[in-house]
Amino acid sequence: MGVLAGTRVVEFAGQGPAPFCAMMLADMGAEVVRIERNGLSTLNTGYDPMRRRRHSVSIDLKHERGADVALRIIGGSDALIEGHRPGVMERLGLGPERCWEVNPRLVYGRVTGWGQEGPLAKSPGRDINYIALSGALHAMGGDRPIPPLNLVGDFGGGGMLLAVGLLGALIEAGRTGRGQVVDAAMIDGAALLMTSVYGLLANRQWVDERQANLLDGGAPYYRTYRCADGQWLAVGALDERSMAGLLDLLEIETISPSEAFGKLSWARLEPLFEARFLKKARDTWCGDARARNACVSPVLSLTDARKHEQNSSRGVFHEHETGPIPAPAPRFSGHPRGASVPLAEAYSSEETDALLCTLLNLGRPELDKLRRERVISTSDQSS
Repeated sequence: MGVLAGTRVVEFAGQGPAPFCAMMLADMGAEVVRIERNGLSTLNTGYDPMRRRRHSVSIDLKHERGADVALRIIGGSDALIEGHRPGVMERLGLGPERCWEVNPRLVYGRVTGWGQEGPLAKSPGRDINYIALSGALHAMGGDRPIPPLNLVGDFGGGGMLLAVGLLGALIEAGRTGRGQVVDAAMIDGAALLMTSVYGLLANRQWVDERQANLLDGGAPYYRTYRCADGQWLAVGALDERSMAGLLDLLEIETISPSEAFGKLSWARLEPLFEARFLKKARDTWCGDARARNACVSPVLSLTDARKHEQNSSRGVFHEHETGPIPAPAPRFSGHPRGASVPLAEAYSSEETDALLCTLLNLGRPELDKLRRERVISTSDQSS
């Protein structure tokens, strides 16, 4: 059942960080009820593994009974997740204060780009904008800043930050009986992920420009190289043992490992490394490197990643008819994973109807009446 079995979470449908947070909680065993707003369940518009393991119900929140139905679900839940701009939930009659009237223990999770206050709080934005203001985007790339997909803002600095905050607030609610708002802003999270870099900068161990530092591609022993077959290798030789293995792998005898770490050697080593790696195919290098502990690995495509022996042996991916799906993480010793982790996109409408009858304290006829009045619809009806 998972470490969060017995915990119920209400997720108001959104994109990016909110469903990612809900996915993590569902993977850990929480019962997640996803509320769609517009009478259409986005769970049925195509397969999205990030929205797996949900009960899905569409509620017309503009209907005179819509907010009341949502509040009754919230009243039987432990946490709420929403990712709207500040003020939207309040205008719907579902802000924190109103929710606490029906459930004082509710942990109210809010994830936004700019946060709940400040001059940009109600302004539009996307992942790239939030990480730009945090300093993170400036540090990535070469001639121009390159966005690291939407991993730093939406997911690491947003959804995962919210998940951690919710778990902490749930622990406190268990002690005190009182809920609180968890304000997870992606601008905060992106800055938080840069803590070590800001520390290096403060200690004058980081230059505030791209590709001039140890971890941003500036160091020739921590970057990627093209091989003879056009494939790429990742090199991460950050200690003397792995540097010795790397120099041995490349048959470079004119410099010692300790000398190679010196920044004055970078300009000399970069073209030398590039020329050597171009002499063999990627997989040949990987085979030669493993025995030398050289910290060299293949840069795998999304298609090829699931085939690697490490990923395969650990079950990092699950196979779905549409392609590979990353498996739930982290792993818990008290809840071993079987060979088939349930990764269904959503629960059936019958299962969701049974849960709604319990949450709303209604019989099936009353639930069907709400459906006929178009106050709600569950997954099969909203397709």
